[in-house]
Amino acid sequence: MAEASLLDLKGLNCPLPVLRTGKALRALAAGDLLIVEATDPMAAIDIPHFCREQGHRLVEEKKEGAVLRFIIARGA
Repeated sequence: MAEASLLDLKGLNCPLPVLRTGKALRALAAGDLLIVEATDPMAAIDIPHFCREQGHRLVEEKKEGAVLRFIIARGA
């Protein structure tokens, strides 16, 4: 079963959420899950785009109040 890690990026502004997401994904094994929570509205654009460009799978994207929550499966 894939491991899951939580990355709390609430309060950080662009470009930090996507940069820190990339760094956290590099530390994971292929198939592992990263749960990202951010409050920067640009993360709703940046993180899905980053996943498409880098070959990661965006498993889920949800907004709860001001918090954007992404579940990302690390690509190969």
